[in-house]
Amino acid sequence: MTPPERMTITGPEDILGFIPHSLGYWPANSLVAMTMQGKRLGATLRVDLPGLDSDAGLLRFSRTVRDYLEADDDADGTLLVLFSNEGWLRGADSAPGVVPAGAPVEGTLAWLLVALEVELELSGRPVRDAWYVSDTFWRNAYCFDPFCCPFPGRSVDEIRDSRLNAEMVFRGSSVGEDPASFTAPELPGEATADPDVTESEQRWAARFLQCRGSRPQFAAMLDIWGRVLAGDGGNETPAELAGYLRASLRIPDWRDAVLVMSAAGRQAAEQGAEDFGIFGPAPDLPVTLPPLDGLPPDVPADEAAYPVPGYGDVLLGLAPGTPRWDRMGSLERVLLQLGAAGGGEAGAAALTGRGWIEWCRGRGSFAHALLDQASAAHPGYRLAELLSELVSRGTLCGWAGRRDAAWQKFETDAA
Repeated sequence: MTPPERMTITGPEDILGFIPHSLGYWPANSLVAMTMQGKRLGATLRVDLPGLDSDAGLLRFSRTVRDYLEADDDADGTLLVLFSNEGWLRGADSAPGVVPAGAPVEGTLAWLLVALEVELELSGRPVRDAWYVSDTFWRNAYCFDPFCCPFPGRSVDEIRDSRLNAEMVFRGSSVGEDPASFTAPELPGEATADPDVTESEQRWAARFLQCRGSRPQFAAMLDIWGRVLAGDGGNETPAELAGYLRASLRIPDWRDAVLVMSAAGRQAAEQGAEDFGIFGPAPDLPVTLPPLDGLPPDVPADEAAYPVPGYGDVLLGLAPGTPRWDRMGSLERVLLQLGAAGGGEAGAAALTGRGWIEWCRGRGSFAHALLDQASAAHPGYRLAELLSELVSRGTLCGWAGRRDAAWQKFETDAA
């Protein structure tokens, strides 16, 4: 993702202060790489620091980082930040930052930096500057002059108090917890689930079992979801409608259609359902709908895209060229509400959908945490397992790897 265009960076504190807002949390044991396009910041990448016990491991890691950054075709330079407490302590009883005067604080991280410099230089994105950041101090990786870069470094409070950090907060941005700390599912148990939503969900789930292969029912389900997403997902969902939506997510083909529709439009959702042959003989049952009070009227048809993308291409972020980020944001807000109403299979589907959206945004840490929660809420939930495997392998969503399609956390201003 990229920063708003009219934000002015006056020093390294501003660059370092932007990173937690870009990621949504203060990283730990991480490499953060930011591409440069002239004097402008480009994309931001965060990855866990590797083990530093072998030259081969460092080389593999550096080439992986290089491959990720090559997705930014316009980049002509790179900034690197290594978040780690390694090398900032000397001895078990030393205070943070106590190191011999004139000695580098980075320790073996210097070898990683050298490996990254070589690979990025060869890729045409040379390292323009780099910093080390611990829980207590930060310093420039290339400055050893004690006059301008005193050891052990400058206080991280300078980053937290930077001008750009203050401007980001003023714009409404916030820095949350590291998603690695999310250990428990967010879903309520049976005792705390919303009983009205649960009752509605069970009734709709029983009905859907009889007509899940019905084209009219599928079309009606997409109509409802389209109107819900057009409403921005910000309003509280009534219990009867929430039960309907949760029950629809319990049918994998319908769940996938909702995800695809949010990103690529209704035509892609309908064509994919046809391609997978989900329709078949169904009882001659009338299509029934939940109460629609408060929902927008019928949503205008999406502009047709040719060729119509398939489910696989959409779910991997390979098509369309640019997804409907606004509608995916609406879906995220609706899924958050639906997940808060109860657990089980529907709760796992809500968490998985949110994890997919975060992966599409390039926020692998958040995606991984949500997908883990989905698996804990409903062990063996297949889509969560498949997406989790992609995230664990470091696979980048197609949209996140292209500047023209990537999600923008911050609204841009006209230059």
